[in-house]
Amino acid sequence: QVQVEESGGGLVQPGDSLRLSCVASGSTFSRYSTGWFRQAPGKEREFVAHISWSGASTDYADSVKGRFTISRDNAENVLHLRMKSLKPEDTAVYYCAAEPWGGSEFTRTSQYVYWGQGTQVTVSS
Repeated sequence: QVQVEESGGGLVQPGDSLRLSCVASGSTFSRYSTGWFRQAPGKEREFVAHISWSGASTDYADSVKGRFTISRDNAENVLHLRMKSLKPEDTAVYYCAAEPWGGSEFTRTSQYVYWGQGTQVTVSS
């Protein structure tokens, strides 16, 4: 199994950029397909972005497409989410998740087995 831990959240102003990181440990990171999800207060956890185990394939929620970029470095066991042009509606706790099957249901929280504790991102003026 793999453990994942997020970092990089904070308080930023609208239009700013931020980079989240997720460090993996305990198993071979390249075996896992990974994603970012977020959860705002009073709302369900929602899909943000996904990257395949090799990094060759990426997918994004429509709400972040063109503003967020997901990437991974399997040699360093790290996953990133680069966020730019941040909006107040991006405010949420952001979670890193991993799963070993590489299936097509990567937008669903139920697809993922391993989750981090989350990092808070607040976008406010």
